[in-house]
Amino acid sequence: MKKIVMLFAGIMLLLVLSACGQKSQGDVVSSLNDKVEGMKGYKAQAKMTLQMGTDPQSYDVEIWHKNPDFYRVSLKNSAKEQSQMILRNDDGVFVLTPALNKSFKFQSEWPENSSQAYLYESLVKDIIEDKGAKFTSTDDHYVFETKTRYQNNKMLPYQEITINKKDLSPVSVKVMDADHNSLVTVEFSKVKFDAAFDKDAFDMQKNMTRAKLEVPVMNEVKDEAFAVKYPNEAKGASLTDEQEIKTENGKRVILTYEGDKSFTLIQEKAEVVETSLVATAVNGEPVDLGFTVGAATSNSVTWTYDGVNYTLASKDMEKEELLDIARTVDGTSEK
Repeated sequence: MKKIVMLFAGIMLLLVLSACGQKSQGDVVSSLNDKVEGMKGYKAQAKMTLQMGTDPQSYDVEIWHKNPDFYRVSLKNSAKEQSQMILRNDDGVFVLTPALNKSFKFQSEWPENSSQAYLYESLVKDIIEDKGAKFTSTDDHYVFETKTRYQNNKMLPYQEITINKKDLSPVSVKVMDADHNSLVTVEFSKVKFDAAFDKDAFDMQKNMTRAKLEVPVMNEVKDEAFAVKYPNEAKGASLTDEQEIKTENGKRVILTYEGDKSFTLIQEKAEVVETSLVATAVNGEPVDLGFTVGAATSNSVTWTYDGVNYTLASKDMEKEELLDIARTVDGTSEK
């Protein structure tokens, strides 16, 4: 009997000691905050998969961040030879499209103005700001479920962020809809904190030159590759008119949708510019549409994908509603 009592007491002692070693949610949040404030920057690699359209699309993402404000985010879809880069340096925020030899400059506060699933400090900010975040601890990971700060957070209101216990590096992120279905998944394969950067690591022209070596500039965008695309989400509006207009570069297609929330979608072949020395100034904010990076104003969204320019405009919709529609124009060529 004495042995049983001692064994029970030993088990209870182990449980107490184990519990004492567990960090609370507040402890972990404080450690994450200290990690971000103390680091000089980082380099990371990840795979991002999107389920917003008809077929899943995956991208390789390379992230460079140098405190406080320098960013370089490279997004590549190897299956479709699509490549874009978001840069932020002392000169502003740029989006580079090497296949078209084009660069666009934004007057923007990106990435501070919204959640960014592939940026570590943005994830930590989401965790810190959501006082109602759910927290669990496993053998190897801390897991948070938080609200997002997306401009269209009605569509993507929640995210599950998994953090490595050993070094507080990001492991994965699942961005979810209102029903907790995962629409965006980011899986980190490599994270290096306090990484070193070359002097010109965030220079726009240097990065455009390097990017063109990996994704050659198109000679031209062929008309036969220009298939008209239709949104899978129309906010209750119906396609009432489709016009095709001949232009010097081929054709321009204008789709008119009418309803309580009417809108117009214009598609035309993109031009390859001869020189990329000067970035084109763009109104609005850079927005991640999943399959590409576009520019959004209060009543329009513009983007380039697979050699085609798209303009979506409406006087009846909020910006987040336009983004919902734009994200579903993903390659479907059926009405």
